[in-house]
Amino acid sequence: MTDTESTAGTDTIDSGVTSHLEPALSETLDARGAAAFVHVGSHHDPDVRYCCPSFERGLAAVAFDGETWLLETESDGSGHPAERLGATLADRIGTGPILTPARLPHDAALYLEQAGFELASTDVIARTRATKASRERERIGAAQRAAAVGVRRAASLLADATVADGRLVADGEVVTPGRLRKAIDRKIVSEGAFPAGNTVVNPDPGHHPSTLDNADDALRPGEPIVLETAPRGPEGYYGGLVRTLVVDSDGGRERRAHVGVTQSFRSAAAMLTADIESVAAVEADLEAEVRAFGFEDADAVQTQVAGVGLEPDERPRAGDDEIEPGAVIRLESAVHVADGEWLRIAELLIKGEEGERATYIPAPSRSLEPTALCKE
Repeated sequence: MTDTESTAGTDTIDSGVTSHLEPALSETLDARGAAAFVHVGSHHDPDVRYCCPSFERGLAAVAFDGETWLLETESDGSGHPAERLGATLADRIGTGPILTPARLPHDAALYLEQAGFELASTDVIARTRATKASRERERIGAAQRAAAVGVRRAASLLADATVADGRLVADGEVVTPGRLRKAIDRKIVSEGAFPAGNTVVNPDPGHHPSTLDNADDALRPGEPIVLETAPRGPEGYYGGLVRTLVVDSDGGRERRAHVGVTQSFRSAAAMLTADIESVAAVEADLEAEVRAFGFEDADAVQTQVAGVGLEPDERPRAGDDEIEPGAVIRLESAVHVADGEWLRIAELLIKGEEGERATYIPAPSRSLEPTALCKE
């Protein structure tokens, strides 16, 4: 691990993450003939949090010169952090070209230019974030465990539900999307994670998350109930989980859709074990597996693949982005089973290193039966 210089304290720079980042930064600096990498932003900026995982609030300016990390925050002193960092960096390395993300704030760019630096853009942070260090995978796994606990709680409510006047009732109260969402979120919080506003029950007919006005509508037997959540762990990393449950299912189209979706996840894991594939190729494979079970209408199947980390949807996510070893991705297959009803399942998968199997992060059963999730 290289050195860290900061009045904010060395614990703000996390060696478990920066050791993954430093080789990529050093290689890029050498290739571009630049003296340092600099980024400036708030604690809401995932790239800043990536460089400084323990930075909690305000504005920060962070730099890496190939050997040492430099950090200035709002609490370190007066003036703009970028102005102080620019002065420190100029004393350390002189002037010349430095690399920054293309979306560096305008005022920060001016301070750095006033310090004598020439700015050029780089996407090295985004590229490096596309694969995950072991500590990052642990943090994503912890968030996914919280998601699993939340979903299992909703499943237990549905498993205990009875039918009264065509509606699902548990503990004497009607089961509604709003009730399930609150139950999921409470369990997520009990696990030390944050729902982050990402829990949705029965999203809109296009199967996209939304703030619906049917939170108090009674849920009914025989209809698919979609549970979606993507909690954020205390270190800022997200999970991502979707399950579809049916109380008193009579089989039919959703059963066939479920078999196709389950098979699609097996196929994707095998595909990503065998080779490095693009996002578009994996999405196409998921879709082909589901369609093989008789879902031929153009709009009957939707699939999505994207990275998960400091954002619930991050690189790799463009169609031509390759899924490199070490990437953690969210895979989803969705099938239109009836008017306004979708069967959706989403999982998190880790692309293994060369020679290793791609593996799904442990999650509740993919069964449509609520009781199956409660038995685990």
